[in-house]
Amino acid sequence: MPHRRRHPRLLAPLLSTAALLVMLSVRSAAQVPDFRTMTPAQRQAFFDSIRVASERDRDLMVARLTLPAPRPLPPPESDPNRPPNLVQRQGSTNWYDSAGNTHVRSQWGAWSNYDESRVGPYTLPDPLVTNDGRRVRDSTMWWRVRRPEILDLFDREIYGRIPTRTPAVGFTVAAVDSATYPGQAVIKRVVGRIDNSAYPAARPSIEVTIYLPPVVIRPVPIVVTVGGLFFGPRDTARVPDRIAQVLALGWAYATVNTGAIQADNGAGLREGIIGLVGRGQPRSPDDWGVLAAWSWGLSRALDHFETDPQIDSRRAAIQGHSRWGKTALLAGALDRRWAIVYASCSGAMGASLEKRDWGETIDNVAGTGEYHWMAGNFLKYGGAWTAMPVDAHELIALVAPRPIFITGGTTDQWVDPHGEFLAAVAAEPVYRLLGARGLGTAVRPQPDVSLTDGELAFREHVGGHTDALDWAVFLQWARRYFGAP
Repeated sequence: MPHRRRHPRLLAPLLSTAALLVMLSVRSAAQVPDFRTMTPAQRQAFFDSIRVASERDRDLMVARLTLPAPRPLPPPESDPNRPPNLVQRQGSTNWYDSAGNTHVRSQWGAWSNYDESRVGPYTLPDPLVTNDGRRVRDSTMWWRVRRPEILDLFDREIYGRIPTRTPAVGFTVAAVDSATYPGQAVIKRVVGRIDNSAYPAARPSIEVTIYLPPVVIRPVPIVVTVGGLFFGPRDTARVPDRIAQVLALGWAYATVNTGAIQADNGAGLREGIIGLVGRGQPRSPDDWGVLAAWSWGLSRALDHFETDPQIDSRRAAIQGHSRWGKTALLAGALDRRWAIVYASCSGAMGASLEKRDWGETIDNVAGTGEYHWMAGNFLKYGGAWTAMPVDAHELIALVAPRPIFITGGTTDQWVDPHGEFLAAVAAEPVYRLLGARGLGTAVRPQPDVSLTDGELAFREHVGGHTDALDWAVFLQWARRYFGAP
């Protein structure tokens, strides 16, 4: 069962089915109650409290940045700028066109766009021109000058700086289970206990579930999925299909529970790892957001893999879908130990071009429901896209020359698969500079046609917001780098 994406309404805390399941799995982190013991009224009251606290925290950052208040807007129902022929669905404040695309209005008055003729002009920063205007002509200049410049901009302005000093993490193997899937997989549950002595009110942890082949003779590659897997009715006798595909290659598979590291809402920014390091105080404008906090936790999981004699940590792939696709891409950019990156349907502030007006945009991510993913400084670019000093192709370029697989879906236009392809094309010069192979074309391929000849790979599947339709293609491509069984 694929993850369901966060509902893209701008002004709600928006807890998706996947997010609720994350919450249920991390009650030990003490950031959420146990919903199974609550009445519907109690659950609604909890969600309302999350919304109010998120709005309060965001307003505090807006005031700290002295940003102007958005201009008053007419009700959406009477907004003359609303695209024609949109309808609302029962129980939703969003609007939809005949193709089923989601339309929302940002607090800056911009409605979602799905018309190429209305995208408008935009200029991408050149990843191979330094801040002082010099052309990057060799790999030495990339590594010593240009890459640090780009990374600093992303750290300061977009995702927030991961603190230079973070608490110690001690990993223990909590359980080893060979009985659930006998002869198919050995499940190892690992918990990273984070030293919270500096601020005991925050109790984050790093929870990793590893699926190993039944017999491991030598260290094996590992594919790590960000955020975990959520299943419907489960066949208790068989390993889930995606895990079975990885195990069939003789590799290990793992999930990392991001909810235990940091809650996925603005109300939780004074708890989790962000609250622990900040000792419960409000963030500064360049402090890390939730995506950076999750990336930090993923790097600590990779620290553990380096100590596990059954895992070859030099062959570790990071994979994520939707908000976790954004996280996988960021994690791969920040930590060069991730050997392969797979970002599925990652959209705005993931792999799609940010200054391109299509589907999910900077405005949406800067809204109350998603601003917590980012640094406070990111709010400066809501309604002011052209001022943002970086774009998605530069985030992709930070992964170079390591292999990266970028995917989208034909009926998932919210994440702009065309914009993802254009970002990959714009990142290709960096891959070539470093001796790696790019897409090999600037012509968007037909749906279900995979561009996987190089280290920079792209595929747009026929279908919607899912990573399942690209999983087999990803594994076939990854075998080139990790080896066959």
